[in-house]
Amino acid sequence: MPTKRSAVAALRKLEADRLALAERQKQLEEQAALELGRIILGTGLETFTKKALERVAGELGKLGEEAALQKLLPPARSSSRTEQPSGE
Repeated sequence: MPTKRSAVAALRKLEADRLALAERQKQLEEQAALELGRIILGTGLETFTKKALERVAGELGKLGEEAALQKLLPPARSSSRTEQPSGE
């Protein structure tokens, strides 16, 4: 008959797992920051102050991707509207 682990041992293991997960989260956050930083460099956003960049990013995040793109970019024109009819 297998012996049950004590609650104390289970708590110790849980805490060790929690610490390992926290460390993994920190590593992934650092990798994500590098990825985002590489995307931003060269776009002009790197000239914003830290505070302004944080504000802009926060507002864009609140809007969501589609709404932000609609607000910031002119509507895409379809090729059928911009082309002249060939027979006239």
